[in-house]
Amino acid sequence: MDSALYNRDILRLATSLVAGDRLADPDGSAEVRSPLCGSRIQADIVIDADGKLRDLALRANACALGQASAAILAQNGVGTAMTEVAKLRDDVAQALQRTGNMPSCWPELALLAAACDYPSRHAAILLPYDAILAAAVQAKEKV
Repeated sequence: MDSALYNRDILRLATSLVAGDRLADPDGSAEVRSPLCGSRIQADIVIDADGKLRDLALRANACALGQASAAILAQNGVGTAMTEVAKLRDDVAQALQRTGNMPSCWPELALLAAACDYPSRHAAILLPYDAILAAAVQAKEKV
C-alpha cells in the first residue's frame, strides 16, 4: 500500500462513510460500477424543487480512495445543486489529470490530489459523483 496515496487522512475519511446508509423514500437511486477496478457505489438522493440535494445516502464497495471520495460528498453534498455536482465531477477529473485545479469548495478534496499519478484510481474517485448523477436521472424519469 502506497503511504502517500493511502495516508491517514484518506483512511479516516474512508472509514467515516456510514455502512449501509439508505434513504427511506428517495427520489432516485442508482448503482454504478467501475469496470477498471470493480468498485461500486450506490446512491439514494432527494432533490428539492430548486434542483439541490436535500438528502443523500451513499454506500461504497470500493477502495479507500473511492470510499473517501464518497465520504466527502456525503459530508458536504446536501444543499448542492445537481448542476454543481456535475461541475465538481468534471473539475475533480481535470485536477486528477493535471489539466485543472482541484476544487476548493470542500477542503477535503485536496487530499485526493495524491492520486494524480495513479490513473487506475481516478475512476474510483469519480464514481460517487457518477452515482449521484445517475440517481438524478432516475429521479427525473419518475416525475
